[in-house]
Amino acid sequence: MQYSKLCFTFILLTISFKAPFTGSENLSCSSYDLTSLTNFSSFIDYGLDWNTSDSDCCTWIGVACDNSTVSSKRVVRLELGSRRLKGRISESLAGLDQLRILNLSQNFLHGYLPARLFHLQNLEIIDLSNNDFAGPIPGGSNLSSIRYIDISGNNFIGSVDATLCESSSYIHTINLGNNYFTGEVPANFGRCSSLQQLFLNDNQLSGSFPKSLWQLRNLRILHLQHNLVSGPLNDEIGKLSNLVELDISSNRFSGILPDAFERLEKLENFFAGSNNFSGHLPKSLVNSPYIIFLNLNNNTLNGAINLNCSAMVRLTSVDLGSNNFHGPLSDVISSCQRLTHLNLARNNLGGEVPFAFKNLQALRFLSLSNSSLVNISSALATLQHCRNLTSLILSFNFHDEQMPRNVNFHFTNLRALVIPYCELRGSIPTWLSGSQMLQLLDLSWNRLSGTIPFWLHEFNYLFYMDLSNNSFTGEIPESLTELQGLNNMNTSAERDSLGFPLFSFGADGSKFKYKGIWGFRPTLDLSYNKLTGPLWPGFGNLKELHVLKLKENHLSGAIPDSFSGMINLEVLDLSYNDLSGEIPLSLEKLSFLSKFSVAYNHLQGDIPAGGQFLTFPPSSFEGNEGLHGRQPTPFQPQQAPHGVQLADEEMTIIGLQFGLGVMSGFLFTVTLCFATGWVFAKTR
Repeated sequence: MQYSKLCFTFILLTISFKAPFTGSENLSCSSYDLTSLTNFSSFIDYGLDWNTSDSDCCTWIGVACDNSTVSSKRVVRLELGSRRLKGRISESLAGLDQLRILNLSQNFLHGYLPARLFHLQNLEIIDLSNNDFAGPIPGGSNLSSIRYIDISGNNFIGSVDATLCESSSYIHTINLGNNYFTGEVPANFGRCSSLQQLFLNDNQLSGSFPKSLWQLRNLRILHLQHNLVSGPLNDEIGKLSNLVELDISSNRFSGILPDAFERLEKLENFFAGSNNFSGHLPKSLVNSPYIIFLNLNNNTLNGAINLNCSAMVRLTSVDLGSNNFHGPLSDVISSCQRLTHLNLARNNLGGEVPFAFKNLQALRFLSLSNSSLVNISSALATLQHCRNLTSLILSFNFHDEQMPRNVNFHFTNLRALVIPYCELRGSIPTWLSGSQMLQLLDLSWNRLSGTIPFWLHEFNYLFYMDLSNNSFTGEIPESLTELQGLNNMNTSAERDSLGFPLFSFGADGSKFKYKGIWGFRPTLDLSYNKLTGPLWPGFGNLKELHVLKLKENHLSGAIPDSFSGMINLEVLDLSYNDLSGEIPLSLEKLSFLSKFSVAYNHLQGDIPAGGQFLTFPPSSFEGNEGLHGRQPTPFQPQQAPHGVQLADEEMTIIGLQFGLGVMSGFLFTVTLCFATGWVFAKTR
């Protein structure tokens, strides 16, 4: 959705629109306009608070008039954005022949658009974005004064109609994103010579890169991402010399990247991830002094990562993850002094993290996962010098190495530490206790042993901890029931402000799925270990916990009645333990519980029949000879092998990786906000 990016343009146009709105108080609105608006209101089912008995429609909410005529005032603005309107647009709206601004965005309007609406000769701004409009765009548009069109975020179908812009020599912004348009980008788009911003993203457009776009020499922003466009990107891209941002990610482009970036002297942001580009990085790209954000993630690019940081003086974010680059990991990157985000994950790099990486003092997000790196001790000793580092992802590296323990590393600003799937030996190191800002900790799928440290409860912001598939012993520290990030609304709100992207994947490292950190449910996963002892009643204090997995351990005793205090719990897995007693009836109060298992324990008594329990399959209770009330599967003594991952939805979140592609776009928007004075209001 491009609403945030376009709001500044829309506001400027609205402010710059000059019309003499003040006039004789004795004048009322035109009878033609009154009829048009009255008919329009009859098609709105909800949200329009107009007093249609008042004959002066210029006083109605969202309506503005001028007094250019002697006998009456004419409606020139209709601005009803974000008013939760429900209904359809009537043909009568086209009767407002002096209308210059039409804003019906962010509502729940539906139906087809009237064809006459696209023949209003005075219309300069039309914003119908983020509604439920459907059908094709009426053809043969004749909007001779139009400057700004935004119909994104609807359900429009059919082909893209370039007549939206070719009838006007003033138009500079068209946003057709987030719809269902098909076919190729029409050739006559090249006639829209005044166009500066073109958003065609998130549709089903196909064909090759439209050659007609090379003629748009004033174009500054071009978004084609998330379509089906294929073929090469040839060096004619260099003709778009005013281009500031180009996003062609998530298409079917192929071939080598053109060596034409030296002509794109204003290009700051280039996103071409998730295509089929191959070959080496173009020389003109890796020497561009203008590029700020570079995302080429998920292609088949190869060769060395030869960024010339001495030339790329503005480079801030680099995502070259999921390609075929080969190593070793070069220390040339350490010269990129402004670099804040770096993702080189899933390449064929190898070797050690260069000691020169300590010079990346601006670095905040680093992902080197799946890179065949060695020497975790050296890597952490180097990266601790990156004082601004908040997120460190090193999964699938350092195979069978020892977790550094008797050292004094300092990661004071770290918010996320992700080192799963490394088969690391040793225990949870004491130096980690200094990372008091930690919010997300994933050490799953290693060979760590010993006890789980009691001091983990001192991490006041920790809301996601995955220590599953290790060999931890002893009791679950009772202090974990005091985790502030899992029982305090205020601390949970802090994590929403981070907004950095993550990827989750299964045990085979495949099927990546993007999520923001806010998308990860507060989780405590200690499954597949060798833990003993009781289930602490204090777990009931964790009111913000959504997922509790203690499967496949040796936990004993009763299930505490106080577990009902975890009021937001969605997943509770206590299977394959040595629990006894009854299933507490109080668990019927957990209204959000959607996955529950106590299979293969020693429970007895009645299976609760209220709340969510009627939705759980018999397999949730099997392997408990003493349970009755439903017909559980007969007891079978076998148990799932330790460390085997089940193929259900929950297990896809075991491993975490951070991705920077979407983050680059987000940070670009924020950067432009500060650079141009935009104001964003974040809606929670």
